[in-house]
Amino acid sequence: MPRLSSGVLGFPDFRGFTRSLVLWNLGAFFALLILGVAAKGFAGQLIVIFALDPNQVLHAGWIWQLLTYCFIHTGILGTAFELLSLWFLGSFLESNHGARWLAEIFFVSVLGAGLAAVALSLAMSGSGALLYGCYGGIFGLLIAFGVLYADMPFMMFPLPISIKAKYLVAVYMLIALAMLFSSQKVFAFSQLGGALFGYLYIKFSPRRGFANAGSETVYGLRNRYYRWKRRRAAKKFEVYMRKRRDN
Repeated sequence: MPRLSSGVLGFPDFRGFTRSLVLWNLGAFFALLILGVAAKGFAGQLIVIFALDPNQVLHAGWIWQLLTYCFIHTGILGTAFELLSLWFLGSFLESNHGARWLAEIFFVSVLGAGLAAVALSLAMSGSGALLYGCYGGIFGLLIAFGVLYADMPFMMFPLPISIKAKYLVAVYMLIALAMLFSSQKVFAFSQLGGALFGYLYIKFSPRRGFANAGSETVYGLRNRYYRWKRRRAAKKFEVYMRKRRDN
């Protein structure tokens, strides 16, 4: 993932939900890696259960796979690229929008990527493809980057050239579109689904995310209830004082 050309070429801060997300994925990767050596059959069963198989979702009702697949990783290089992408994208977005917002857009994009894979499998009468990895969530973060910070320059590390965020996102989208005509069509379609759901999230969600909006609504209702109780108590007190004066 390219680096921000903000004058600081070091890695971004490793904290908050971004750190948790990276560590969860890293822990899941090493757990499967160790199980693959110690109990290869059991590791294979876990992959079958938690990776996304559209046929299992459609016909066996394994709907948890629409989210759990993002924590299943197999290849070292692919996993390293995914986690570095999460680190760079997530840390920047979290610092500007908060941990809850980042968590929401990531998992909404993961869900969108999973639904896109299931929809394609349904249209193709069963693709038989097994989907894993968090590229769906990454594409949701990437589209948020491109839309919210379109003109921000990126340095294409290690190359000494920079590119604006909107052009970088366009390149990734074009690559995914080209992959639709290859054997990786389900993987590419899921990436585009993650990007679409990420875009819909930033367009229609409250500014600070649904969780904050929900909390504010709950607190608003609670405060209105307390104000009603105070007004009711004040009216009872007025009635009580009026009766004392009459007596």
